[in-house]
Amino acid sequence: MGDQAQQTSSLFPTYARYPISLVKGKGSWLWDDQGNKYLDFMCGLAVTNLGHAPEKVSAKLKEQIDELWHVSNLFQIPNQEKAAALLTANTCADAVFFCNSGAEANEAAIKLARRYHQKVKKTGRFEIITFYQSFHGRTLATLTATGQDKVKEGFLPLPTGFKSVPLHDLDALKAAISKDTAAIMIEMILAEGGVLTVQADFLKAVKELCDEHGLLLIVDEVQTGMGRTGKLFAHEHYGIEPDIFTAAKGIASGFPAGAMLGKGYLREAFSAGSHGSTFGGTPLATSVMIATIETILEDKLPERAAEMGAYLVQQLNEKVATNPFVIEVRGKGLLIGIECQDAVGDIVSAGQKRGLLFVTAGPNVIRLLPNLYVSKEEIDQAVSILAELIHEHTAVKKA
Repeated sequence: MGDQAQQTSSLFPTYARYPISLVKGKGSWLWDDQGNKYLDFMCGLAVTNLGHAPEKVSAKLKEQIDELWHVSNLFQIPNQEKAAALLTANTCADAVFFCNSGAEANEAAIKLARRYHQKVKKTGRFEIITFYQSFHGRTLATLTATGQDKVKEGFLPLPTGFKSVPLHDLDALKAAISKDTAAIMIEMILAEGGVLTVQADFLKAVKELCDEHGLLLIVDEVQTGMGRTGKLFAHEHYGIEPDIFTAAKGIASGFPAGAMLGKGYLREAFSAGSHGSTFGGTPLATSVMIATIETILEDKLPERAAEMGAYLVQQLNEKVATNPFVIEVRGKGLLIGIECQDAVGDIVSAGQKRGLLFVTAGPNVIRLLPNLYVSKEEIDQAVSILAELIHEHTAVKKA
């Protein structure tokens, strides 16, 4: 039965949860079980890119619920083919593997890179190089790939075959490449690591190193994909084509789904039986995915994210960055970081009491992730609250 005297919940305490129970959402707004209303600039960590309960997606989900939920990937799944075709028609990818999360998508990318080198190229290569401050997931392989020690504590021994080097340190990257290196894995914006945007010259050099040494380039687009940065996928800003890239979070409007996308020459590596997922690409999941992708494309939401992101940055620079507590406003589209002089956890908590939800990206960076339909009026409201919160925080520190 468990020791009821020592527990208040039947859940493992893996999350430091805020004292808020959210029960309803619509568009940019959320309501808790006490009737309080919140302007949502978190989007479930870049998940509800279309806002809460988007009507087109909701209609497709309700329709599919009455038709078919699950059959297994042992059968043809028409929705899966349609979702994959939508993705390949609008990206540089030729093939898609569906799964349930960003971690699983990145795990599939790692497995594909290794298997391509070992089964197709016959090189035996297995090592993946990543970067400090990156975040790639919570499975044993993806947390080892992650360039942050805090996610690795207590999980030893970690899998072999991973190296991390400082971002933008080309010499360190060159030194890390060996005869065993299979791929370089990178985020276009290190969102969890502080909203750090990769420099174009560095990414060009990374791509050249991959070409020179016969390495695969893997781009983790779990948080940056699906229109959030002002392009459907963030690597499009740089004019490069990765061999493999991953998506999740915003791909199905909050329904659990992920995808690993790759070039056609990688098909041979993922032959029948080499990888799989019981729940990846079910009729239910892919119906939501199709509706989400079609909405993003039809409503030109990447372009809208670019426009609204520029407006948000302008307002932040005018009304928030003037405070000496703020070091820098950075990011792309509607993935924005505000680097501050010290910890911002108290500001996040104060924002909740003021009706604004946002999150950190490391101890001293405020991260803003509004939905891609966000209005200028909602941005103005959020910026006004943020300016007040930061002013009040600095006033307390001075006192």
